[in-house]
Amino acid sequence: MSRLFQHAPLASADLPPEPPSSAVTQAFHETWFIIAAALALGLLFLLWARFLRKPDESGLRRRRVEGARHGQRPTNPTLAETGGLPPVRDSEPPPNPPPAR
Repeated sequence: MSRLFQHAPLASADLPPEPPSSAVTQAFHETWFIIAAALALGLLFLLWARFLRKPDESGLRRRRVEGARHGQRPTNPTLAETGGLPPVRDSEPPPNPPPAR
């Protein structure tokens, strides 16, 4: 180390620690109050959603039963049922459409 730093007095060691300013303390308390209020509102919302919402008509959750619906709905037709694939295109591009009036 340099001799300059060896002989320099430590300014911060000689001074007593400063108490936090009232503005910093007040800002901390205001922030803490806002966070606590948001958490309380969130907890109230969760309790409302869990216990006070109107239940379903049957009171039970409705599950989708896939096996029971197979015979009720017709399926989309296959390509074999509709006549197969469209004809193969020529290698030439189609003619230009007529200009719009």
